[in-house]
This record gives sequence, C-alpha cells and structure tokens, in this order.
Amino acid sequence: MSSELKQRKTGSEQNGPVAAPEPRKLTMEEVVGPSQHGPPMQLLRIVAFGVYFLGSCLFLHAAQLLAWPLYFFNRVAFYDYMSLTKSYFGVLITTMTRLWSPTVIRVSGDKSMKGLLHQKGQHGMLEVDFGERVILIANHQIYTDWLYLWWIAYTNSPPTHGHIYIILKESLRYLPMMGPAMMFFNFIFMSRKWAKDQARLRRRIQKLNTKGGQTPDGKQHLDPMWLLIFPEGTNLSANTRKASARYSAKSGIPDMKHQVLPRSTGLQCCLQGLHTTVDYIYDCTIAYEGIPPGGYGQDIFTLRSVYFQGRAPKSVNMHWRRFAVKDLPIDDADAMGDWIMQRWREKDELIEAFHQTGKFPADLEAVQIEGAPSEKQFKTAYINTQVMPRNSFEFLGMFVPVIAATMVGRIGVRFFDQFLGTKPLFGG
Repeated sequence: MSSELKQRKTGSEQNGPVAAPEPRKLTMEEVVGPSQHGPPMQLLRIVAFGVYFLGSCLFLHAAQLLAWPLYFFNRVAFYDYMSLTKSYFGVLITTMTRLWSPTVIRVSGDKSMKGLLHQKGQHGMLEVDFGERVILIANHQIYTDWLYLWWIAYTNSPPTHGHIYIILKESLRYLPMMGPAMMFFNFIFMSRKWAKDQARLRRRIQKLNTKGGQTPDGKQHLDPMWLLIFPEGTNLSANTRKASARYSAKSGIPDMKHQVLPRSTGLQCCLQGLHTTVDYIYDCTIAYEGIPPGGYGQDIFTLRSVYFQGRAPKSVNMHWRRFAVKDLPIDDADAMGDWIMQRWREKDELIEAFHQTGKFPADLEAVQIEGAPSEKQFKTAYINTQVMPRNSFEFLGMFVPVIAATMVGRIGVRFFDQFLGTKPLFGG
C-alpha cells in the first residue's frame, strides 16, 4: 500500500468518511438561458406591464366598489356581479400571460380523465369538461401555480373562471388593493391555526352550497363552484423543504423528495361540507421544465425573469387525475390523512419521472385532439397549447362597468343641473 493511500486511510479512520463535495450551483444563464431583453427593453416591458396590470386592477376594484351598496339590498345580484368581476380578472391574467410570458402548456391525464381533455379550434385551444362544481387539489411549486389553474377554469365547458374560490394565507388579505379585491371575490383566508380556522371554514363552505336560479324545467340548481386547495399550505422552497424534513423526522412520516408533506384537515373539512353537491376531486400535478435537480422554481421563475427578461419556463406541465368523492373516507381523519399522503407519494413519483424523461407518464385515452391523425398513425397523449384568451379583445370587457357608470353619472349630473336651471342638458 502506498504511503499516500495509507495517509488517506488513516485520515479517514480518524475523522470519519470524507463528505462528497456539494454540487456547484448553476447560474441563471445555465438554467434558463440568457436574458431575451436588454435593460432598455426590460424597462419598457416593466412600464407596459405596470400600466396594463395595475391599471386593469384599479378598474376592476373600482367596479367592485361601485356595486358594494348592492350587498345591502340584493345579495344574490351582488354575488352574481362579483362573479362577473372575477371572470374579468381571469381574462386579465390570461391575456397578461399571453402577452408577457407566452409558454408551452403541456396537459396530460391518466385513465380516470378519459374524454375530459380536448384540444379544439384553429389555434389549438384547450377545453376541459370537468363540470360546474368540483374541488381542485394541486401540489404547490411556485407562486403562479394558481394563475395556470385559474386559466383551466377559463377553458372549462362551460367556463367557470368567474366561480373559482381559492383557499389562501391570511396575510394576503392585507395586500393593498389586491387584498380587498380578493375579499370581494369571496376567497377563503386561513391563519393556519385550526382552532381559529375551523368554524370560519365550515361557515364559508356552507355558503358554497347556495342555491342558484331555476332550470327551464322549474328545478333549483346550485351555483357553479370550483374550489382550489393546496394541501401543502405553501409553495416549495428551501425553507419549506427544511420545515417538511423537520416534521418528517419528528412524526416518523417519510418525507417527500419533490414536494412538501401535505395536510388533510382542511380538505376533509371541505369534503364534509360539499360531499352532497360535488361528485369529483380533480388532482393536478404541476411541474416546470427547466428547474435543475435540487433547485426551486420560485428562485428561478421570478416576476422579473419570466415577465420582464423573457425567461419563461420552457413548458408548464399539468397532469390530471380524477377521484370520486363518494369513495373517500371523509369522516375518518386517519384514513383521510392516509389517502392524501398516498396521493402525494404518487405525485412524487410522477415528478421524478418528469425529471427523468421531460414528460409525465400519460394515458392516450385521456386526451382528444381535434383533427388528430387516425389511430393507425401517430397519436399523442399530450395536449400542447398556450395560455390564451378566446379573442384578442375579450379583456376590454373589464373596463365596461366603470366607463358605463361614469357616463351614467355624467348624464345624471347634467339632468340635475338642467333641473336647477344652471346648465343646458347637452352642450355648453
């Protein structure tokens, strides 16, 4: 044995195994490529984005405030109007993504999704057939997950982007303008303290069983509702992964590799309140192409990189599964916890397969593509599309309520002035 090898062996015996060096952290350029826009263009994009997004939000929030008094006279009409403003916001973010961050969306499913995922029309629009009342659950990779899931509601037949409800962190309630707007949207805010949240959540869930209008045959129907829940409670990051690992060690529950350990309490509460009016849970596993092993999407796909530098994900991948609510153990807390944990372990395997192959394992029967080749030719199990509105001018509808109210108000002032004899009705 050489003296060098003896020295290495002696050092190893004295100090323990030598730790392998940590892998080098990749730069942003290595992960998603160079910025597509220089500083002047980035500045222009920031200004244009600010004018479009903040200006549109101001118009929408103003439209909400205009209808606030309606709450005290006709709550059904008030909530219908708020659903309209919610649908406007869904179109806003859809158009925003199309203009500032065009990205390939790859949609797939397993056998439970047979015939529910369609690609139609000249531009290959996605159309899903999930129904009007569903519960959505999804893993939480980055902050914009909700944006793509809201868009899925937009693609539903019939569209339900005006009837989506999201369970959010309590702190988001206090965001300027956005917080009050989300309160008007009837989103559900949670403090993550079950003793405090339980009664509030049950009360809000009960309201989601509200009766709507009558069908043509005279029967009552329930209002549409898409309830979005992230059972992890937060998005994936270095801090949340550490917290998940600590909880795993403390509880003895094996940790996840690509996610945070989920919780079942909130989902179980929602199911107990909605199980008589909701038939299915739709589960989305979402993954972003371009995140390196050990990396976190929130550190790579930031507002600046995606919308201003042109460094959007190469693809956003959404794999769907469906579960019948009647088959779930909604009254057994332990069994429900086991059920959600098993679904998340399956998700971990799906995400691992995605990292290995670049796609989720998918079933051919889940998707139907208009104009696809015959079965004798090549057929794909994936729908490749983009977040896009149905027409380029659809977003203009969000400005109508405030503009119309302004015109009516102006005419009213003119009539009032004429009544007092201070000014002619028109002209002058």
